[in-house]
Amino acid sequence: MTEESFPVTRTDAEWRALLTPEQYEVMRQHGTERPGSCALNHEKRRGSFTCAGCGQPLFRSAEKFESGTGWPSFFDPLLGALGSHVDRGYGMVRTEVHCSRCGSHLGHVFNDGPPPTGLRYCINGVALDFQPE
Repeated sequence: MTEESFPVTRTDAEWRALLTPEQYEVMRQHGTERPGSCALNHEKRRGSFTCAGCGQPLFRSAEKFESGTGWPSFFDPLLGALGSHVDRGYGMVRTEVHCSRCGSHLGHVFNDGPPPTGLRYCINGVALDFQPE
């Protein structure tokens, strides 16, 4: 995880008890789910996507789009919902995004998204919960 401090903190044992093994791998160990493996990639209802680690609202369904990548993609997060840092893993330089409330790894943001932001927040579906409107 990043060296930042967050309003919601848990011990490693508490995270392991709260999250599924796949969620723990993605959210606490910076893993990546297999593309196309999460049902939230196909979620079309109105509502909001929240952090599976702390429940903080992250994205509205109106900002979700089909990127063809196999992961839920959004072009704009809710104000203040995300933090970011440079990820130099796997021989690449990317911008990692995490929940600003609990620090859980969510995915990455890229500059190849649709208008109006031109951004693509490529998010691991297991890191999200969906709250229908």
